[in-house]
Amino acid sequence: MTTKPLYPELPILMVDDEPAWLHSMALSLKVSAGINNVIRCSDSREAVELLEKNSCCLALIDLNMPYIDGESLLAQIKEQFPDIPVIIISGMNQIETAIRCVKAGAEDFYIKTDERTRVVSGIIRTLKQSELRRQNRELAERLLQQEESEHPAFAPFNTCSGNMRGIFSYLRAIARGYEPVLITGESGTGKELIVRALHQLRCPEKPLIAVNVAGLDDMVFSDTLLGHVKGAFTGADHLRKGMIEEAADGILFLDEIGDLAPASQIKLLRLLQEAEYYPLGSDRPQRVRARLLFATNHNLKSKVEQGTFRKDLYYRLSAHLIHVPPLRERKDDLPLLVKDLVADAARSFSCAPPQVSQALLDLLTTYDFPGNIRELRAMIFDAVSLHQGKTLKLTRFKKHISTPPDKNEQKRNEYDAVQTPANSIIAFGHPLPTIKQANQSLIDEALRRANGNQSRAARMLGISPQALHKRLKQNGE
Repeated sequence: MTTKPLYPELPILMVDDEPAWLHSMALSLKVSAGINNVIRCSDSREAVELLEKNSCCLALIDLNMPYIDGESLLAQIKEQFPDIPVIIISGMNQIETAIRCVKAGAEDFYIKTDERTRVVSGIIRTLKQSELRRQNRELAERLLQQEESEHPAFAPFNTCSGNMRGIFSYLRAIARGYEPVLITGESGTGKELIVRALHQLRCPEKPLIAVNVAGLDDMVFSDTLLGHVKGAFTGADHLRKGMIEEAADGILFLDEIGDLAPASQIKLLRLLQEAEYYPLGSDRPQRVRARLLFATNHNLKSKVEQGTFRKDLYYRLSAHLIHVPPLRERKDDLPLLVKDLVADAARSFSCAPPQVSQALLDLLTTYDFPGNIRELRAMIFDAVSLHQGKTLKLTRFKKHISTPPDKNEQKRNEYDAVQTPANSIIAFGHPLPTIKQANQSLIDEALRRANGNQSRAARMLGISPQALHKRLKQNGE
């Protein structure tokens, strides 16, 4: 039987002269917030010694205690352990005392008669703030030290870019936290590599679950993410775990988050705000135990301004924001990337890796790579598959660079728009076609113009490839 991991990583010290209250509060933290790393102390004289022996992330202390009262203990803790946040709990509503405690360095002040959920929420909030401060300190130390030590998690990147090394330092600083991470960047820049690196840094032995949310309607998104209980809806004849439960204690990665439907955005916002969720058909909440990562190639700020993406959700997602630079901004990496990709291609085709000439590298530096590293990989695999001799020839690269597929596609689309009458896609005769028939005719025409390429057809229609595939599947194609 596997042991449930401790949360938070460092323990919380609770000091109160009432053992029954300590037990009750520890149980509330475990049930409501999944906090199971707690040290209980019923004698205030032992509190400082416990802090010396244990690296604690938070101290929760009672105000009115024998031997050493809460105010005096607060002063000792802030003097000897200034980085440990302190929350004061009192059995009485003492406004003046609360003000004094906050001025003396307490993070917050609660009354024991307050709703327990309010106290638990305050503790969670303080833990998150403390974690952010720790990450900022660690990041600043790394930057000041200009740390160059490598980690296996970053081996796949093959980079000498200062921007990328800055990202690596940032990843190491935030790896142990619990706040969401938003990864942005153009298609093909390597956002998934960032996800895998963070997984290796944080919990390589735990699951990494990836879900592409583009094209998912609200029902499918909810069922995929949250799961359902038996009988939740027609056809739900057995319990199904959601991806967030499958990723427990690991990482859940939601890709293409910029394409999330409005109704699903509301559910995701609540999930992030409350750190809990309800499987479909269940009235029992479950705590989120996975680190949530998100990625998009959209400009979410622009989508917020356009009203297609919720502003409050954007701010929740981007507690930590990582932007992966495009290849055109890190061309110093081209020699490393080309060498590695040529070796990969040679292994794939079971041939000796050809040599890479300086002329080829010079040629590649003149190109902006709109498809980024993914496009570079396709170019190299294509060239290696056809090469003869010891040195990789420039012919295939010149052909690709001089006639980029995207530009050819744009020209074809413009030509079709001029040559094809507006009413030739759908003939509005008598009777009028149904909406379903009109949609199918539009899809058929897009596929014809794209020569059957679904990705190109989806771009023409202004929808994601996943959405087009779903429509085709519904229509039995």
